[in-house]
Amino acid sequence: MATGQIFSKTTQALFYNYKQLPIQRMLDFDFLCGRETPSVAGIINPGSEGFQKLFFGQEEIAIPVHSAWVPFIEAACTAHPTADVFINFASFRSAAASSMAALKQPTIRVVAIIAEGVPESDTKQLIAYAKANNKVVIGPATVGGIQAGAFKIGDTAGTIDNIIQCKLYRPGSVGFVSKSVRDHFNSSCLLYAYPFKNEASTGGMSNELYNTIARVTDGIYEGIAIGGDVFPGRHFLIMSFALTISLRYNDVRPVKMIVVLGELGGRDEYSLVEALKQGKINKPVVAWVSGTCARLFKSEVQFGHAGAKSGGEMESAQAKNQALRDAGAVVPTSFEAFEGAIKEAFDKLVEEGKITAVKEVTPPQIPEDLNIAIKSGKVRAPTHIISTISDDRGEEPAYAGVPMSSIVEQGLGVGDVISLLWFKRSLPRYCTRFIEICIMLCADHGPCVSGAHNTIVTARAGKDLVSSLVSGLLTIGPRFGGAIDDAARYFKDAYDRGLTPYEFVESMKKKGIRVPGIGHRIKRGDNRDKRVELLQRFARSNFPNVKYMEYAVEVETYTLSKANNLVLNVDGAIGSLFLDLLAGSGMFTKQEIDEIVGIGYLNGLFVLARSIGLIGHTFDQKRLKQPLYRHPWEDVLYTK
Repeated sequence: MATGQIFSKTTQALFYNYKQLPIQRMLDFDFLCGRETPSVAGIINPGSEGFQKLFFGQEEIAIPVHSAWVPFIEAACTAHPTADVFINFASFRSAAASSMAALKQPTIRVVAIIAEGVPESDTKQLIAYAKANNKVVIGPATVGGIQAGAFKIGDTAGTIDNIIQCKLYRPGSVGFVSKSVRDHFNSSCLLYAYPFKNEASTGGMSNELYNTIARVTDGIYEGIAIGGDVFPGRHFLIMSFALTISLRYNDVRPVKMIVVLGELGGRDEYSLVEALKQGKINKPVVAWVSGTCARLFKSEVQFGHAGAKSGGEMESAQAKNQALRDAGAVVPTSFEAFEGAIKEAFDKLVEEGKITAVKEVTPPQIPEDLNIAIKSGKVRAPTHIISTISDDRGEEPAYAGVPMSSIVEQGLGVGDVISLLWFKRSLPRYCTRFIEICIMLCADHGPCVSGAHNTIVTARAGKDLVSSLVSGLLTIGPRFGGAIDDAARYFKDAYDRGLTPYEFVESMKKKGIRVPGIGHRIKRGDNRDKRVELLQRFARSNFPNVKYMEYAVEVETYTLSKANNLVLNVDGAIGSLFLDLLAGSGMFTKQEIDEIVGIGYLNGLFVLARSIGLIGHTFDQKRLKQPLYRHPWEDVLYTK
């Protein structure tokens, strides 16, 4: 990034509080500018997680969505370390808290606050923190900013038609800063008829100046709308309105002249006056302070937003314009003459050879949306499925980005494939070996358990393999093989809360809940489940830590004092050891571990393993040509 620049063609942002239109406009601008990567890295939205489908030119992309509560902003920033801009579309009630949370993240460099009416005390705190930590705040009450041909914030510059008309898809030579971002009366107090489509939310006066500058110069290099509230972030970003932006533009080589649009109210423009008098700015400055019509009113008038009102003669538009003129800025006699003044300054620079002609480029065509383009054939149809675990579009399928051939060539096993497809990462060998052991030990448990029984009955009824398999799988639940997730969940909660085995078991008893993972219909304290012993032996020899398993063993010791059949069963062993696998590997966050347990990954391991045995029972019955099964009468209690 060049000296003095805030944004570049690689800048990426996190977008807070999902708004489809401004995000899509950012992505369309990216495509228009020929960016290789989308400028929106992630979305933070209340009550939402997953992915949001949007368009990047013709291609539909999935942008990650993170929960929007303030504590999760850190997680979102960690997930997207390349995003250094935080675009905050929260309401004025929550904008301050979320903006402060973003400023405290080491990866965030710029925060843009769109909301108008953020409490002044909150804004002052944001400004102070940003100033102390060398960060940038744009706003509140801002439409944002734009670097032509590189990056734009939200709705800046409005529609794609406006952007093309203003030639913002490629950089020009003008640095522009505006304090006034909302539609309001111009300096003559007449409603200005904009010659292009305009929207109040996209910065009326800023858009008008983009258009004006494009008509009489080679266009904008960068434009910033600092915000219209009484205390916008200008106090840090630009040290009293235009001063630091103007000084920054003075150091940005592609910027050859500076255009400033101020407004009545406040004294920010006077810092620019002092900089001009002291010779700190050596590039032409063309400025206009709007609101000259305020003198026509008998009482104080506020224009558009909180900051646009005069608090005395020195804050009037006339006084500011005269001060800027006296300091050496080019200040026209009216807003209507502003365009001519900009043109004259630009033409002079061209004549002096300080500006060379910009090579014009033809921007690419933005594909039309389906409902508009269906008749013309220019269609981009949305996809219906998002997949992040595998891709079959290349020469060979890939699991989590790993080609099939690589999996085979490296000699990876089923555990490694599960690692890629379930956890989307390559786990250490001891982890994948543990997964394989679980599959082997849980593949079957004889013909008498409910799952195998159902499969056998279905197969003997002449049903096909899939029907027989499914009939057995449907028996898996809290009473048969489906307690692994619950065992992991309860053991984890108890251990993390520091409960003793006594406290844990007795609290479950009071709730009327049996402890998942404890108890067996056949095994006893003096006849342990061999599968449990094998799993524990492997874990103690290979895992870096088995704290959850040891806690489960302590719980078993207590429950055995109650009854001899309350042993740690295979569900409890797998559940507790899988917690140790996830936590000990160092490859999962606490939130990811909770999600894995909550979604049902561990029960999935039992389902996968037992499917092997159920398929075996199906083949066994068909191979033996067993007839239709009928349950014997003597095994039924008939009663009224």
